[in-house]
This record gives sequence, C-alpha cells and structure tokens, in this order.
Amino acid sequence: MSKTKKIILTGGGTAGHVSPNLALVPSLRQAGWQVAYIGSQVGIEAQLVGDAGIPYYGISSGKLRRYFDWQNFSDPFKVIKGLADAYFLLGELQPDLVFSKGGFVTVPVILASWLRRIPTIIHESDFTPGLANKISLPFATKVCVTFPETLNQLPQAIWTGLPIRAEILQGDQHKGNLLCGFSQALPILLVMGGSLGSARINQSIRGILPDLLTRYQVVHLCGAGNLAPDLTGLPGYIQFEYLKAELADVMAIADLVVSRAGANAVFELLALRKPNLLIPLSQQSSRGDQILNANSFAQSGFSQVLVEEDLNPESLSQAIANLDVNQKNIVVKMAANQASSSIHKIMEVISQFGE
Repeated sequence: MSKTKKIILTGGGTAGHVSPNLALVPSLRQAGWQVAYIGSQVGIEAQLVGDAGIPYYGISSGKLRRYFDWQNFSDPFKVIKGLADAYFLLGELQPDLVFSKGGFVTVPVILASWLRRIPTIIHESDFTPGLANKISLPFATKVCVTFPETLNQLPQAIWTGLPIRAEILQGDQHKGNLLCGFSQALPILLVMGGSLGSARINQSIRGILPDLLTRYQVVHLCGAGNLAPDLTGLPGYIQFEYLKAELADVMAIADLVVSRAGANAVFELLALRKPNLLIPLSQQSSRGDQILNANSFAQSGFSQVLVEEDLNPESLSQAIANLDVNQKNIVVKMAANQASSSIHKIMEVISQFGE
C-alpha cells in the first residue's frame, strides 16, 4: 500500500497570499495529496482556509518592516516563537512538501522546513519578490514566478504564472444581477479597492457618482468599515464591504472594472477578459510591486493605469471614460493571450516531490 502524500500550504496576511493556495487544492486532492495549512493565529487566512474545509494550524507571526515602528522591537521575538511553533508542528505533521505563497508568516515555516530537511516550493505572485520571499529564497528547493520578466532577477526560477480559482471563472450573471438588483438598462461598473479597501478610491468614486449613474450601474467593494450609510438604497448603486463566493457572480456581470493592481486581481481580470482601469498602491504605502504589475499589464494592452498620486474625482472620471472608449481593443488583446494553465505547470513541479 502506497504512503499518503502530505503537503503543507502556507501564506497569509492578505487574501492575495491565500487565494492562489486555495486554487491548487482541488488539483492536489485529485493527485492524491493530503492537504493542510499553516498560517498566523490572527490573520485573514484562518477564516478563508476554514471556509474551504482544510485543516488549519496557526503559529506566532511577526511583521518585518522597512520603516520605523515600535513593534519592530517585539516582532522579532514573535518570529522566533513562530519558528519554534512551525518546527514542532512540522515534526508532528511530517509533510513530504511545503508550498509557500508568501507573507510574513511563511518565513518561520520555510526556515523550519529547511531545518527539518523538508523540500519547499516558493511561489512569487508579484513582478519582484517581496521581503518575506527574499528572506526565504536561499532556503527554498524550487521557486516559481508569475511574471516572465521576474526570471531576469531569479534565473533559477520556473515561470508558471498565477493559479486562478476555478470558482472565479464560473460566475452566474443571473445571480449577480439579483444580488445587486440591477437591470439590463445600463452597463455595469465594478469598483474594487482590494480586500482592505482604499479610502482614496472610495472618496473619488463617490465624488463622481451622480455623473457615473447616468451612464452605469455601479457595484462598489469598499472594504471593511467603509460603507457609506447615506448612499444605501441609491438607485443604480450598491456597496459591499467584501464579497466571498458572490464575487464570481458580480465579476460575471461587470462590463468595466476599476481595481487595485495586486497580482491576483490583474490575472483574474485577464482570465475573465474584463476591460479594466488599474490604480496601483503608491510607493509611499507599498514597496511598489503593484506599480510594476500594472505597468506590465498596460504594456501588454490588457489594462489602463491611473497612478494614485494623480487620483481625484476628475481624473478618475476621465480615466473611466477613456476605458469605455478603449474596452474593445483591450478585450481583443486579452483574447490573444495564449498563457497556458498555471495550475497545471505548478502541479508538474509539485509532482516531482510526490513520487
């Protein structure tokens, strides 16, 4: 009787570090892998993974910052505690492989895997590696990347693309229209500020709502705690803090999309062939990875870009108007994209450790 293959998935801090892992789970199970997940004790990943019915183990996790913060003095001890947690947990679970999607919780897991001599695969979503992955790279067995341009920085890596959840491609337009209460009278504009929301995008889109609603029906994902009670019930406008399974149905009805430029978001828009305006996080509030993601997609003709420094109600209104004019050209470019299945490519890499 053959031994059951065990794989640990890890990644957390944002939904972007969890969704690609979850996208792999059906294929992993079909290939005979027993799947478990290691994340932080307090991160968003605990709920997302729990909803997917995957055994979840939380460890201590500290954030590694490039800027001054008083927590910089205490978080290293949380990382050390996380390393001990991960080391003993891996000893108990005895996986054959660890697959990491990034986020600070993955650093102690990768280090503990190296100490336990357990093979590890790191997948980098963005154009350039994040700090957590930079620290972990020397301890990884294999490295997979999303953008082919990243191979210039990591020539030893394998270009696989980004795993896309099958559910996001199976949205139901009827359900989407029922959820939003929309008709077929006007096209639908979907506005997404990321899983945590964006105050600047929220303010700008709400600042031009009277004009937008003469031309579009608007779905606004504004982030936790960012609902505007005075706009509730406004005809043609509906706001949600965050959507889970329903997001696929809302994406299915969207004609145009305004979005942040996280790797998951842009590749889902590409897979769905949705004309989009990207507003990447600025370098003042990030390491600039979304700017690189957005520029890569703009150069390929898949997206238009509005930099956050230029974002205001007037510039957003003009950018949406330009997107409306150019949407057919964007769809043609997206349709010509011949990227093959990233899940299949990643499973080929994983299969090397399950024989």
